[in-house]
Amino acid sequence: MSSASLRYNDPVAHLLKQLAVGSRTYRHFNRYRQILTVLIKHGFGDVVDRLRLRHHAGAVRDGHADSAGPHTPPQRLRRAMEELGPTFIKLGQMLSTRPDLLPAEFADELARLQSEARPFPLRQVREIVERELGRPIDKAFARFDDHALAAASMAQVHRAALPDGSEVVVKVQRPDIRRVVETDLEILLHLATLAERHFDGWRVQRPTRIVGEFTRLIERELDFTHEAAQLERFAVQFAGDKSIYVPRVFHDRLSPHVLTLEYIDGVRASDLDALRAAGLDLPRIAQRGAELTLKQIFEHGFFHADPHPGNIFVLPGEVICLLDFGMMGRIDALTREDFAGLVAAVGQRDAPAAAAALLRLTEWDDDVEPDPRRIERDVSEFLDLHVVSQLSRLDFSRLLSELLTLVNRHRLRIPPDIVTMLKAAATVERLAARLDPTLDMVSIAQPYVARIRMNRFGPRRLIGAAVDAAEQLVHLLSEIPGGVRDLLRMAKRGRLNIGFEHHGLDKLIESNERIANRVSFAIVVSALVIASSLIVHSRIPPVWQGVPLIGVLGYVIAGLMGCALLLAILRHGRL
Repeated sequence: MSSASLRYNDPVAHLLKQLAVGSRTYRHFNRYRQILTVLIKHGFGDVVDRLRLRHHAGAVRDGHADSAGPHTPPQRLRRAMEELGPTFIKLGQMLSTRPDLLPAEFADELARLQSEARPFPLRQVREIVERELGRPIDKAFARFDDHALAAASMAQVHRAALPDGSEVVVKVQRPDIRRVVETDLEILLHLATLAERHFDGWRVQRPTRIVGEFTRLIERELDFTHEAAQLERFAVQFAGDKSIYVPRVFHDRLSPHVLTLEYIDGVRASDLDALRAAGLDLPRIAQRGAELTLKQIFEHGFFHADPHPGNIFVLPGEVICLLDFGMMGRIDALTREDFAGLVAAVGQRDAPAAAAALLRLTEWDDDVEPDPRRIERDVSEFLDLHVVSQLSRLDFSRLLSELLTLVNRHRLRIPPDIVTMLKAAATVERLAARLDPTLDMVSIAQPYVARIRMNRFGPRRLIGAAVDAAEQLVHLLSEIPGGVRDLLRMAKRGRLNIGFEHHGLDKLIESNERIANRVSFAIVVSALVIASSLIVHSRIPPVWQGVPLIGVLGYVIAGLMGCALLLAILRHGRL
């Protein structure tokens, strides 16, 4: 007998499997109730009611009331996410970089989410490090600090030293965090499905799609080898650039749950007093930060998606050092060209060109057909209101918010990476403005925009496009004979089927079905009236005081059915 059959026929194994499933279901139920309880506690009971889940939050009904407190809705949402733990904190941080999904006040508040947490014991840290690296921690490191340098919801960081004296930081993933995250993701997907069903306004944004994006993001963050690979790709694209420094990864001390990086002793870019005390040139830092952001976007198409001030350090010589490469964005060459065209059109106040570029950058559902004239009119109004002659006064954050409002008005969607890129640029622009209020971000961007637009028509690009088109044409021509042969063979065998798909006939079909049902209903009522009349006229027993009871019953049924038909007609507003 095979091992597989033993596995399925063994009653003990079957019992253990059932217990595991039951434990998982119980864990999901408890976590589900905890999430609903926290939402109601922070004043989102109306959302729970609309999702029709209030009955699952029995603990709240017993002892708690919906309490919004003195806080604003964005603050209450942030506090709820902090209380719900790692998965929801990460979700909030992702949403804070996506102003296309949330109003600006919510995105700004969620950007304040802190993933600080209580450090887990050193004993567990040692167990994880030794298991992942396959050696005792004393062999892997000459010194390993007992106290955590920082503790977040997903991992904590310890400072250490290698046997060769190199100072490093060791990022260790929390124990069992993957199980917690997987449970929360399954619950989030179910809540997103309910939201699409019960909230009409949320169907355009598709919460299930957002949860899918978040799932891919957090799965990458749970594997530190992804972060290491992204960091090293970033280092390669800036190799030789002395204005930026990228920490080194120690691959012999790297695993999916342990990441060892070079320790960076710098000054936070947001600490202006410390920067001045270190004798650093603030305007030069602002200039380099702006140029670094524009190079990432326009030259490489691979950019740091979360450049908040805590992730930017400054080293001696005004060298910029970015940290935390868990969230990165990607923009392909064609999208970069379209975005450069949009920037150039906005700078020239060319509404038709800006509208055309915007349509190339956006997506929409099959049932939405954008109206280019209306979009051009709204873009023209947008340029008149927000783009003045002195472009250096542009407020990127406000510009981004207004642009997203315009896009949503036409039921269009900007791809996530483009929104993340715009948000990252706006974050750096705000920091640069604090370092140097006179910095002209638009002037710095103009050479990059001009270069990428010129490269679009460069000889190498045109020759490459021609070669690609020729290869595709040759491939298409080579496939035509085989395709025609397959069609003829299917037709000869009687297997060639042609399908037709109609659009816009659903309402007509529904109307015809309603008419047919009403006619059938009316015929049945008429038949009952006629049959009852014949029974009464013939005095068919049983008879009570000279009246045939069956005939009277038929009249009553016919009357009730007639009233039901009349009510149905009146409810639809038409007789």
